[in-house]
Order: sequence, then C-alpha cells, then structure tokens
Amino acid sequence: MAHIDNNLNTAINELGLGTSTKKPKKPPDQLGQAEFLNLMITQLKNQDPFAPMENGDFISQMAQFSSVTGLAELQQSFDKLATSLQSNQALQASSLVGRTVLVPSATGTLSSGGSIRGALELSASSGAVGVTIKDDSGQVIRRLELGPQSSGNVYFNWDGLADNGQPAPAGRYFVSADAEINDGAVALETLMSASVDSVTLGQGGQGLRLNLTDGNSVDFSSVREIQ
Repeated sequence: MAHIDNNLNTAINELGLGTSTKKPKKPPDQLGQAEFLNLMITQLKNQDPFAPMENGDFISQMAQFSSVTGLAELQQSFDKLATSLQSNQALQASSLVGRTVLVPSATGTLSSGGSIRGALELSASSGAVGVTIKDDSGQVIRRLELGPQSSGNVYFNWDGLADNGQPAPAGRYFVSADAEINDGAVALETLMSASVDSVTLGQGGQGLRLNLTDGNSVDFSSVREIQ
C-alpha cells in the first residue's frame, strides 16, 4: 500500500495538482482539485482487488481534470481581457465628444448660414468628379463640379447656396456623388462631416455608438477619419 501511495503522490505532483496549504474560496457547488483527489484516492482504496484500476486510466482521469481546469482558467482570462478592451474602447470613444468625424452617410444637415462638408472615396483617378445636393422632395438644389481628382479622399464643402445663388433653407439634404472612371460614370460613397455630441454604450459593453450633432447615430467602428 505504501508503494501505491508513493506512486499516487508522484503522479499528483507531476500533474501540478498537489494540495496546497492555502485553499482559495470557491462556490459550494464547484468541485475543486482537493475534492477531486479525495474522490480518486477513495476510488483506489475501494477498488476491486481482482480488477484494479490501470495506471493509464488513473493518469487519464487526472489529465482530463487538469485540462478542464486549465480551460476554465483560460476562459476567465479571456473574459477579463474582453472587459479591459471594452473599457478602453469606451474611453477612446468618449474622448471624441466635441470632435468632428467623417462617417458614411447620404444626408447632411444645413444650419442657418452654415455649410455641409464631407468627402468622397475614389478608388482610381477620375477626369470629372461631382456632388449633387437634393432636398426632401428630390429636387436638385446644387451641383458641385470638383473637376479631375486623384485616387483617395476628395473633400467638398457646400456653402449652403442653391444653384440660383440664393441661400437654401436650413434642414436636412441628400448628398450623392459620381465620377468618370475608365470612360464610365461610377457612383461614389459619401462621407459626411459632423461633430460628436455624446457616446452611447450598449448593454453588456457592446455596441458603442456615437450620437452626432446632426441627429444621426453611427457605430464607433464606422468612423473613417477624425478631424
């Protein structure tokens, strides 16, 4: 029996499951390493002497328990990392309050005496780039001809004047853009410039959203540029 106990202690130590004088607190319904070892020892002491447990079976059970314990600890580490990343993202987003960002949007809000600024993303150089401003009824209010442009971001600024030179009423307008690329007209995605009014954090730390002063709300991840 002493020989069996020595082998048992050796296997326990090799697997890193040796008992410690300091016992961490755990939920009452959770099976810890000490309890598991006690069960295994009891199983060994009460096994059928004519059909003893094979050493390989014992080691296998110990290894499985060690693996499950390691996975649980790894999951806890990932949970802590996720919480830390969410907190860091929330801090970054809150620092944007009062800043101006470029976000994908097809609408812009014109204030009295103000302007609407934005940008276009060109995948290739173009001989002619234009921006069209429409009101709620679909009527064209202003056409901005930006001329030839190289690939990349192309910025525009509508001063709020209609094609007839008169100031357009304050309100929301629809913005679209197009470019001549490889002898064909291509519709372009529009990015609108707006100030960040506040930040909303979704339930469980998910779904950071930026609330803009123009009334729109966008995902934090959709920000293309901070101005």
